Amino acid sequence: MATTLSAPTAHAGVGLLKKMLRGMGQVMFQPSAWTGLLFLAGIIWGSCANRTGIVAWGALVAVAVSTLTGRLLRLPEDDGTQGLWGFNGVLVGCAFPTFLGNTFWMWLALILCAAMTTWVRTGFNNVMAPWKVNSLTFPFVFCTWLFLLAARAMHGMPPTHLSDPTLPTLFASGENLRLGHLIVYWLKGLGQVFLVDSWVTGLLFLIGLLLSSARAALWAAVGSAVALLVAILFEASGSGIAGGLYGFSPVLTAIALGTVFYKPNRRSAVWALLGIVVTVFVQAGMNVMLAPLGIPTLTAPFCLTTWLFLLPLIRFDETERPDHTDWDPARKTHLAPRPLFEPRRTSKK
Repeated sequence: MATTLSAPTAHAGVGLLKKMLRGMGQVMFQPSAWTGLLFLAGIIWGSCANRTGIVAWGALVAVAVSTLTGRLLRLPEDDGTQGLWGFNGVLVGCAFPTFLGNTFWMWLALILCAAMTTWVRTGFNNVMAPWKVNSLTFPFVFCTWLFLLAARAMHGMPPTHLSDPTLPTLFASGENLRLGHLIVYWLKGLGQVFLVDSWVTGLLFLIGLLLSSARAALWAAVGSAVALLVAILFEASGSGIAGGLYGFSPVLTAIALGTVFYKPNRRSAVWALLGIVVTVFVQAGMNVMLAPLGIPTLTAPFCLTTWLFLLPLIRFDETERPDHTDWDPARKTHLAPRPLFEPRRTSKK
């Protein structure tokens, strides 16, 4: 009897784990548990190397909470299978321990915020459906902004690591531009997608992308590299360049425009490159805009830029009007190739 009861339980546990790992992979549009596992490894490595191990714990707790929330609310099961309940939540889990003090009430707020992203995503997608675009990671951005602002008025979740609200001031733009340092800055741009300041993390993320999509890995690498070049040429903040802070949103823009929402071709590649460049300027502008509030931009520059490039519904080589509300391979046939280790599943945010 014990064996009979434990088998379904074990199967359910494995299913939940796969959904959680795919949720991590979906941060970069990859419905792959293998990719999610490499992303998790990168988060653990970077957080431990920076002596902020609670970031890894936050990621695990939040992706579990947001995934279970989707199940409790009986949202479309296919979304859960693809990890679409968890990708906003895992970013919340990385953000809260990064910016807030480690208290019991911070963890309670993290759980609440992670759960919120699941139904907020559904609501935002409903609102944006007539515009033929997706909410992307904006549920994470919106919910986290609300809680970080609330932290200024609540001692229970102290804004220990948030920047002090201030008007923009002078900054140093110089940084070491030797090849070895440039490679570190480039890889950190990938790692910062999950708010992790580590070049090793960025390398693990790149390997994780390769397990699912070589094209996505290529565009992620190009996105960080082009963003780094633009930031250097326009003499952006040296500390921001060195920390990869001008790279993470362009990485997501590059994957979205270069591999997901448009069929890869020369015209869409130029469109994606332009989107990467624009994201750097949006990043810099939002840094200045939010400095008086003392909150980070998170992935808002990626969301805003990608919307600006998707809303025109430019056809390129498509014969029909594009629909960017999801990336179902039935419509986005270029997403049909299968990854290395597991069957590619239909994915729609």
